[in-house]
Amino acid sequence: MQRLIGVNTWVWESPLTDANLSPLLAKIADMGFDAVELPLENVGDLSAGAVRDALGGLRPWIVGAMAPGRELVLADDAVVLRTQRYLSACIQLAHDVGAPAVCGPFYAHTGRLWRMDAAQREQAYGQLRRNLAPLAAEAEAAGVVLGIEPLNRYETSLLNTTAQALDALGPLLGHGVGLALDTYHLNIEERSSAGAVRAAGEHLVHLQVCGNDRGAPGGDQTDWPGIFDALDAVGYTGALNIESFTALNASIATAASIWRPLAPTQDQLAEQGLAFLRSARDRSPGGAP
Repeated sequence: MQRLIGVNTWVWESPLTDANLSPLLAKIADMGFDAVELPLENVGDLSAGAVRDALGGLRPWIVGAMAPGRELVLADDAVVLRTQRYLSACIQLAHDVGAPAVCGPFYAHTGRLWRMDAAQREQAYGQLRRNLAPLAAEAEAAGVVLGIEPLNRYETSLLNTTAQALDALGPLLGHGVGLALDTYHLNIEERSSAGAVRAAGEHLVHLQVCGNDRGAPGGDQTDWPGIFDALDAVGYTGALNIESFTALNASIATAASIWRPLAPTQDQLAEQGLAFLRSARDRSPGGAP
C-alpha cells in the first residue's frame, strides 16, 4: 500500500510561525516530501491563510504540543477549559487548511508523571473521556479526527501502550477520535511494534516514524519490515511522518531530551529518512503513488 511521506517542522524550528513558515515549507517540498506536520504550539502562531499559501503541493497534518498547564485529567476546571480551547484552535486550523487529523498526547502535559492504582487509572480514563467528548464532537463536525498519542513511560504515566489507549478511549473511537502512534514510543513500550499497529487496526489515523534513537528512520534497530507489513494489514492510508527534533533549540531539546545532534545536519536527517522511506515504498507492490 502506497503512502505519502512527510516530516515534522520540529526537525528544524520551534515554534513554527507565520514568519518562518514559508521558507521552511519550500525547503521541505524541494527535498521531495509529500506531506508536512505543522505543530501549533501556541494559539495565533499560525494563520490558515499563511499556511495555505505556503503549502504548495504538501499535504498538511496538524500536531499539538502539550506544554505544562495543558491538562484534561486531574486538573482544575479552569485548566481543563483552557486546554479544550487550545485543542479547539488546533481543530479549527486543521479544518481551515485541509488537514485530516490533529494529533498528540491530548491528556496531560508531556513529562507529567504520577502513580495510580487500578481504580485511580479507571477514574483518570473516565475524566479523559468526559473532557475529550466535546472536542471529539467538534472534530467530527469539522471533518477532522483527533489522533491521541501514547507516550513512553518517561513522558507520561497515563497512556503508554496501544492497549491502554484503546481501553481509555473506548466509546470515542471512530467518532472524531482515533490513535496516533509513534515508532519511538512503540520501541520503548511495546513487546512488538508491529503487533501494536495491528492492535490499533482501523483506529490508527496517524503514524510518526523515526529511528530508535530519535534520528532518521532506517539503519536502526526498528523492525521496519514488520511495521510496514502491519500497516498494510490494517489498511493504513495515512502518511509516514518523520518526527525528530533539533538540539539547537533549548526549549524543544529539553522537552524531547535531545542532548546531542542526531545527524551531521538537520537537513541530512530529513534527507536520509526520506531516502529510506521512499526506497521501502518503491520496493512494495505498485510502486510510488
